[in-house]
Formats: sequence, structure tokens, C-alpha cells
Amino acid sequence: MYTKNFVNPCPDWATALLNGFSQVLLQRNPLCGLCCLLAILVTAPQLIGGALLGALAGLLTAQRRGYNRADRQAGLYSYNGVLIGVLFSYLLPWSPILLPLIIAVAGLSSMLVHQWLKRGGSVLLPAYTLPFVLAGWALLLVAEPSAQASGPVQANALDALARGLGQIFLLDQPLAGLLIALGLLLADRYAAAWAFVGAAIGGSVALIGGEATAAYMGLYGFNAALAALAFSGTRAHPWKPLLAIVLAIAVQPLFNMLPIPGLTAPFIVACWMVRLGVQHRHIQG
Repeated sequence: MYTKNFVNPCPDWATALLNGFSQVLLQRNPLCGLCCLLAILVTAPQLIGGALLGALAGLLTAQRRGYNRADRQAGLYSYNGVLIGVLFSYLLPWSPILLPLIIAVAGLSSMLVHQWLKRGGSVLLPAYTLPFVLAGWALLLVAEPSAQASGPVQANALDALARGLGQIFLLDQPLAGLLIALGLLLADRYAAAWAFVGAAIGGSVALIGGEATAAYMGLYGFNAALAALAFSGTRAHPWKPLLAIVLAIAVQPLFNMLPIPGLTAPFIVACWMVRLGVQHRHIQG
């Protein structure tokens, strides 16, 4: 049910927006969201406008259509918009069409999340970052990305671990990862620990497999870190985040075979596999 009038506004728009940033990490914590926002602002200031615009577009769309206020306040309609804004700002050069494009796609992602929630998909298979992945793939298939300067990558394990967290927001600077790690520590130290474990295992497997550059860039760490975060709340079953990490790493080479980046698709598929396995186990039990 929704109304076309602006009713039941979020009690705190700033908190709702910051929660949208933290929900990228599957957390609801405005301080965590602030750290993520600062990570973008400090290490990639050219992307912050797109991130904020995407978050605001998702939130305003949900507001305009009268979606559940608690979900809006929690940032559930904003986090895909954050990632869409970052990716589109990263790939496309500035043009008059960029801003309305981010607004339209981020708004569409909000509607897709709502339909997913409305049909109960969140109970068995949450949408996670699926709207972002679909929008990103569509853009990558039709657009010619703008040139992006990339400096040399040092073979430093700690930097690689930090980059594994930073790459969640498409940030390749270790400082970005440190700020995101700080946000996770402020939100949930247990979840932060699992994110570190996921990023570390992903990077280590890449190194063993001869993907040194990708490992030190954090490209094998961010999906594993997200998969770990998705199940970090199941403290009584630590095998779930560990299994999610293993599956995210296992399916990533399959997505690497695509002509475009897999983005966070390995994370989504790994989490769905764990959830389906758990559901099957319960049915059999």
C-alpha cells in the first residue's frame, strides 16, 4: 500500500540517509554510515555527490510512494542508491544527463526493493545489492567508461586488507578501508571481526591462486567481507558466515569470466546459497 502524498515523513532525514550508507555493510548505525560517507569524501571526493544524490533519490522515492516509514528510516531504500550513485559517477564523465540518470535509477532501485519486500522475498532470499548489480551491469554493457587514473599498488598485506573493505564502495585507497573498518567497529565489533576475516581469506586465496594484483587491490576481499557481514548476526552458528565466505570466493571466478565486472554478485549468490541450504536443512529436519 502506498499513497502519492508525502505522509509519515522520516523523523530524522539525516539519520535515515546515514543509515543508508551503513546498510551497504548490512548495518543500521548512523555513525557507521558517517564513516562510510567520510571514506568516500576523503579518498574520492568526485564520487560523494553521486553517492548522496543516489541515497536521497532512493529515500525520496520511498517517501513519495508512502513506503513503510520504519524501513525508510532504517536506510533500506537508500543503500542501493548509494552504490548506484558511486558507480555511475565513477564510470561516466560529467554531463547534464548524469544527475537525472542517477536519480531515476536510484529511484527505480527503491521501487524494486519495495516489491521484493512486499512479496516476502526478504524472508527467504533478501534482495541485498541486487538492484545495484542489475543497474551496474546495464550501464557497463552500454556505456564507455571514462578514463580513471590508477596508481601503483604496493604488496602490503595490511593495505590489501583495508582495500578489501574499501572496494565495497569502489574505493581503492587503504584510508577508505580504515574509515569503513572504524564504522564497523562502532556499529558491531563482532561483525567487524567477521568482515576482517572475510577480506583476509579472500585476499589470501587470491594470492595462492596467483592473482597477486587483484589480491593487493582488494578485489577478492570485498565480496567475502560482505558475505561474512550478512551472517555475522548468527553468533550461535559461526559456520554460516564462514560458509558464506567460502562460497563467495568459490563463485567469484565464474563471474570473472563475464565480459563485465561481477560487482557484488558473488556476495549475493553466496548468501542465497547459504540461506537455501539452511531452509532445505530445516525442511529435511
